[in-house]
This record gives sequence, C-alpha cells and structure tokens, in this order.
Amino acid sequence: MILLKTLFIATALALTLPASAEYSAKKKISNAEERKELEAFFKDLEVFTATYGNIKKLYVDDVDNKELFTNAIKGMVSGLDPHSVYLEPKEQKNLLENTTGKFGGLGIVISKKDDIIQVISPIDDTPAYKAGIQAGDMIVKIGKKPVRGMTLEDGVDLMRGKPGTDVEITIVRKNVKPFVVKITREIITIVTVKGYLLDDGIGYVRVSSFQKPTTDLLQKEIGRLAVENDGDLNSLILDLRNNPGGVLDAAIDISDLFLDNTGTIVSTKSRIKSGNTQFSATSGDILLGAPMVVLINEGSASASEIVAGALQDHKRAIIMGNTSFGKGSVQTILRLRDGYGLKITTARYYTPNDRSIQAKGIEPDIQLKNINLDNKKEEGIAGIKESDLKGHLEAENPAELSSKEILDTQEERKVVENEKALERLEKDYFVLEARHLLKALTVLKK
Repeated sequence: MILLKTLFIATALALTLPASAEYSAKKKISNAEERKELEAFFKDLEVFTATYGNIKKLYVDDVDNKELFTNAIKGMVSGLDPHSVYLEPKEQKNLLENTTGKFGGLGIVISKKDDIIQVISPIDDTPAYKAGIQAGDMIVKIGKKPVRGMTLEDGVDLMRGKPGTDVEITIVRKNVKPFVVKITREIITIVTVKGYLLDDGIGYVRVSSFQKPTTDLLQKEIGRLAVENDGDLNSLILDLRNNPGGVLDAAIDISDLFLDNTGTIVSTKSRIKSGNTQFSATSGDILLGAPMVVLINEGSASASEIVAGALQDHKRAIIMGNTSFGKGSVQTILRLRDGYGLKITTARYYTPNDRSIQAKGIEPDIQLKNINLDNKKEEGIAGIKESDLKGHLEAENPAELSSKEILDTQEERKVVENEKALERLEKDYFVLEARHLLKALTVLKK
C-alpha cells in the first residue's frame, strides 16, 4: 500500500502543480470550478491505483511495473483516436523508415476500425498490391492470430518480417466470403511517381504516396513527358487513387506546383495557438494553366486530400472519382526518454475555403462509378501479374551475356512494361472519363 500511496501522491502533484518552486502544495484553490475539477481528478486516480493494486496482488502471473505502466499509457493514448499512438523505440524507427520511402513488409497502409484492421490502400507494385489487396478490405486474422484486441502496432509487427518469408492474412471484403491471402514479404522501396504520355498531348501521372523525394520526382516526370510530347503538355491527369498520404511538406509543395497565386493551400486548427498554422502557395504554375483533372477514391487519404482540396478550392483542377477517405487530422511526434515517443493528434486540416477534411473527405466535382471496361477476369487490383512488371532471363546465364545484350534486354523489358501500362490505362474507366473531359476543355480553351 505504501507504493500505491506514493504513486497516488506523486502523480497528483505532477499533474496539478506548476513547475515553479514558489508554489506550495498547500496553496488554497479559490476558484470553485477548479476545486471541482481537482476532486474529480483524485476520484479517477483512485480508480486507477485500485486497479493497479489489484493486478499486482491478484493477477495469476507476476507482472513488472514497467509492463503495467507501458500498457496503461498505450491504452490511454489509443483510446483517443485511431491515429494517436504511444511509440516504443522500434516503432519510432519504423515510422522514420516509412517517411523515407524504404521499409520491410507487405506494402500495405492500414488503420484500426473497432476490433479489426482496415486497409486504407495497398502501395503500388508491392506484394500486397500484387496479391490483390484492396482499399476497404478488413483484416480479421494475421497468421493464426485474430486481430480482435490487437493494437495497430501489434498488427504491423506481425505483418512485417524477414524478406522472402510468407504471411497469411484473412480478409473480409464486401459481398465476398472471407478468404485467406498468402503474401511473401519483401523490402519495400516505394516508386512514388509514374507517368505516361496519352494521346493529344495529355499527360498521365500516378502519385502513389507522398514521401520526401516525391515533389522532385513529379517535376522531373512532367518535364520528361513534355520532352516526349515535343512541347508543353496540353493537359494533365493527376491520379491520387488509393494514395494513403504521407509527408505534409510534399503535399504542400505538390499543390504549389500547379497554383499560380499566393493563396492558402491548407491550414490547421488546434486547441493551442501554436497549432494554428497556414501554408500558402507561391506564384508559378508548372503546367502554365493547362487543364487538369485529379482522380480520387475512397483510398485517397490525408496528404492526397490536402492536394485535391487545394486544387478544387482554387478551381485549378476538376476532381473526379469517389469521395475520399476523410483523414483530416494532424499528428505530432513527441520524443520521450529512452527512445520512446508519442504520436498524438494535435489539430485538424482545413482546405483553402475553410472546409474540414476530417471524417468528411473531399467530394469530387464529378462522381464516377467503379466500372470495369475489361471483360476478362480481374487479376489482383488492376489486372497485373508479376510477369507484367518484372521480366526475367531464362535459359541463359546473365553473367555470360555481353554488356550490350544486357542493356538491350533491359530496354526491351521497359518498352513492354510501358506498353502494358498504357493498355491498362486504356481500360481504366476513370482515366477514360478524365481524358474525354480534358479533350473537351482543351478545345474550349482554343
């Protein structure tokens, strides 16, 4: 009981007293409202200490204090919202890897929904993408372990592992019986930007996530397409479908690429003054005002919604597709001692027209239905097989080929992959509708 009393007094003093040494613990609180709040605090703390004492005394196994306090903190933080997390040192490291664009695992972005893990989106060309995992899928079991009662971080740990090893996940999908998918883990190096030149000078650029290098990659890709077009692009399709977001700075910089004024890109609002910020554009539009369509769907989240919202409010682009995910909250990473950290929601995002993204998402200007233009049976998410993306040498040993033969083979593969990608885009209903609209806008502009 001495330990409990000490814990009770120390916690109460730490939370209620200012740091100034001039303050006395016996100082009277004159404000009745503050007194009432303090009394409620002590009652809640009594429940906590009583629970702690009963666990130490009665639980079937002896549990050390560190484990109990760690679990208590995790529960306190995770109970706030799905994105606030108490980070252990390993989790801090994983979070850093995710922002740099290289990490180990399946290539899947997830969030916690009730007692299941929900897929926000698979990342392009990763094991999860090739296995056919889709935005909105519910993961109910990882290996033989049900996810009920499991933290999001525990789920991530189970799905990550040594490259080349397999993991089975049980999926629940709308209008489909639960099924098991076996996926082989890989080192995930994200190629966040891919572009293709369509007919009539229409550029198509797919941004799969927002990482630190993404803005530079997008600029280079648009420049490459302009060279291929023998002049500036007539119009552009920016595909943000199933893009789970990422680094805020990348979303701001990418929005700024297409805005030729100094208006707001995004703002944040918080309970504390320092959390209220506004990010503005600079003059200069990389497309010189050429018509633009942004494609979004229910897998477009966070940074994707910032870009779509900014371009929509500035009337710079027409947004097509389905309502986005609605992840409009800001998380701040706080460093704690011994390598621990706290990722906590501190603000909400607002578009230039002061619209909150949180739990609402971005409504497209033109709603589209998910129509499959290909009569063939779907293979994975976009009809992609491993062989479609990465060819491999057979019958010959690469070491026995000359440098020229190796380069020629690589170039042939690149041409084949580009042709297959263009074939898929021809059968993509969202892209087809965007092309029709851009052609009409280009004619009107003339």
